[in-house]
Amino acid sequence: MHGPTPEIGVVFQDANLMPWRTVLANVVLPGEVLRLDPRACRARAMELLALVGLGGFEMKLPGELSGGMRQRVAIARALLHDPRILLLDEPFGALDAMTRDNMNVELMRISASAGKTVFLITHSIAESVFLSDRVLVMSSRPGRIIETIAIDLPRPRSLDVVGDPLFAATVLRIRRLLEQSTGTVPHVTLAH
Repeated sequence: MHGPTPEIGVVFQDANLMPWRTVLANVVLPGEVLRLDPRACRARAMELLALVGLGGFEMKLPGELSGGMRQRVAIARALLHDPRILLLDEPFGALDAMTRDNMNVELMRISASAGKTVFLITHSIAESVFLSDRVLVMSSRPGRIIETIAIDLPRPRSLDVVGDPLFAATVLRIRRLLEQSTGTVPHVTLAH
């Protein structure tokens, strides 16, 4: 295969919304690019905005939204064309700690509701353990998987799970792996 595929939706660290387009117009953009039915895309965009908790914000511009809200628009946009896999590259890295925690809970809810496999790249060990079913720990250059760790914490998860001894032990295990291989990045796969 060469080039992009509609099988994958992508969310970057920066929401990359077009500032002159409304929230709704940003979400339907992949439909325009893929030449999908405009009415169906608009209806799907409205459903997705409700799913990500932004019903009523359709006509707002990105500059009128908080960072977390912009990231939720980016997630809705990535889901518009119903990809099988959602790739997220540190989507909450620039958010404050409280907003990041809330967005992690939202991401878990959205992932479960949408029934998608999510592959998340993060530098946050706690975030990787909280969100994932498996954590793939990668080495620095050359990047290779040095260990795959199954996360056996029950679902659905709330932020209270961070007090679970298994959570703490898993975070410590990953931290030790990273210390042994300087410069590594934990990768997360949310499988449903």
